[in-house]
Amino acid sequence: MADDRPLILSAVLDAPVQQRLDALRRAHFPAERNHLDAHVTLFHHLPGAEEGAVAEAVAEAARAPAPVVEVAGVRLLGRGVAVWLSSPPLAALRAALARRWAPWLTPQDRGKRDLHVTVQNKVTPEAARALHAELAGVVVPERTRAVALALWRYAGGPWEPVARFAFAPPEPCGEETG
Repeated sequence: MADDRPLILSAVLDAPVQQRLDALRRAHFPAERNHLDAHVTLFHHLPGAEEGAVAEAVAEAARAPAPVVEVAGVRLLGRGVAVWLSSPPLAALRAALARRWAPWLTPQDRGKRDLHVTVQNKVTPEAARALHAELAGVVVPERTRAVALALWRYAGGPWEPVARFAFAPPEPCGEETG
């Protein structure tokens, strides 16, 4: 019997950056609502009944080399704060999956264009502005990679892991070392 609970797809960042973002989220996300580590959500609501087709498409997408991701800074979300990311290759991968899954997408997933990690949410606008000002001087641009895609099942708050798809190793940059 198929599990109809929605699926979520996220990108997994390399360990050092992931650990820093996890620490920010633990420090600033309301504890009673924080069921997850920091994450880069690519799709919020894919049909659970289509898990096989979704997993097949994600596995195919993960055959690409691990995409470079730039930590670009912080943005105010109104009632929260996010660390903004820039990654043309990851955005292109997401766009290709969105085209493939177009009939299944919710309005939220059809309209999503940005990449970010929410480190604070569901707080007062004043608290969000204060954290934004604090983090603007702390979060510095840096380069990392998405190392995998993670498929989750929404469980009414927490997410249950379904599968993880590691990207192919990065392509050599062509520079000699020595």
